[in-house]
Amino acid sequence: MNGDQATPGAIALGWWSRNVGARDSASARALAARLRRAASVEALCEPAVQDIAASLTMGPGRAPELVRLVCLLAEVREHGGETLARRLGGADPILSRLRFQRLMRAEGDELTALLRRAIAMADRRCNVAALATDLLHWEAARPRWCFHYFGADAPRDDAKEIVE
Repeated sequence: MNGDQATPGAIALGWWSRNVGARDSASARALAARLRRAASVEALCEPAVQDIAASLTMGPGRAPELVRLVCLLAEVREHGGETLARRLGGADPILSRLRFQRLMRAEGDELTALLRRAIAMADRRCNVAALATDLLHWEAARPRWCFHYFGADAPRDDAKEIVE
């Protein structure tokens, strides 16, 4: 698949696989560690972050979203089939309903901190492409997360389904 046809989720999954998902690579572990601790400017100074920014055509105006994306992708250790919201919820949720509601209301740095904690609670495993797509389109993703948390499929609309 070439860059013109790749979805943002597929681009992010490829980036994650090459740059931070390869847990047997010392350079991937080091980059993941730097991104997990990085402030915004530090993250933006990483060549790998500039690579994903170019691939996703994200300019300086979307820097906060880009930083959130790469820092949270650095938290994920294993790509799996389930979305993060499904891993957190369901019949026996690992994230309480009240904490989930707080996550859904959060903005900015609080959102990043709560998502970081949620990824850890989900054993650092989720669908990386779906997570990336949701992070890049967070306002549109929130309702879908509510359905997924409660184990239901979100009603389909005319929008293109993006989950990888």
